[in-house]
Amino acid sequence: GLRPDSRPGLAHLVGPSEQHGLWVNTVPEAKTVKHRVHLDVHARSVAEYERLGATVLDAESFRWTVMADPEGGEFCVFVRDEVPDYRLYEVGVDAVDSSAIAQWWGQVFDAPVVHDERGFSWVHRIKGMPFESLDFAPVAEPKTAKNRIHWDVQAAADALVAAGARVLRARDDEIGWTVMADPEGNEFCAFSD
Repeated sequence: GLRPDSRPGLAHLVGPSEQHGLWVNTVPEAKTVKHRVHLDVHARSVAEYERLGATVLDAESFRWTVMADPEGGEFCVFVRDEVPDYRLYEVGVDAVDSSAIAQWWGQVFDAPVVHDERGFSWVHRIKGMPFESLDFAPVAEPKTAKNRIHWDVQAAADALVAAGARVLRARDDEIGWTVMADPEGNEFCAFSD
């Protein structure tokens, strides 16, 4: 499971390896639209997340339950009989062209991509990734605001740009990584040696 970092002033959850860490950062922008990127988590019950302050948004439309955290951020709960200690299951991303963006990330990660008849696509068996898959769901509306959730990758920014990513903020004296966007505008950070 995740546990709080013991260093004062950090909003960092530490997992069993460096890849399993989760940073929670304050952002100046208020939540104005549905999260285009969200976390899918394993659970024993929906009630355990309700006790933590989450609310159910949709318990009927899917085989999972859509919930909102206390700040309104959407996430999906997958109830299981057997729940692993590490609860992060998948990262979900809304996409105008789910097939194309999944294919792009599959090439970046050198990982297999699966497409289904409903228009969902996912990248799985990603080496070093602390969750099962990166799932892309088809939606009609384009991205209109900065994503409140993003992932980090270990890769050279130049190679990502050559593959079709954009640099939003280059590595500089203040940050030791490059802030980038994929072809659909989803923000991510690239770390390289």
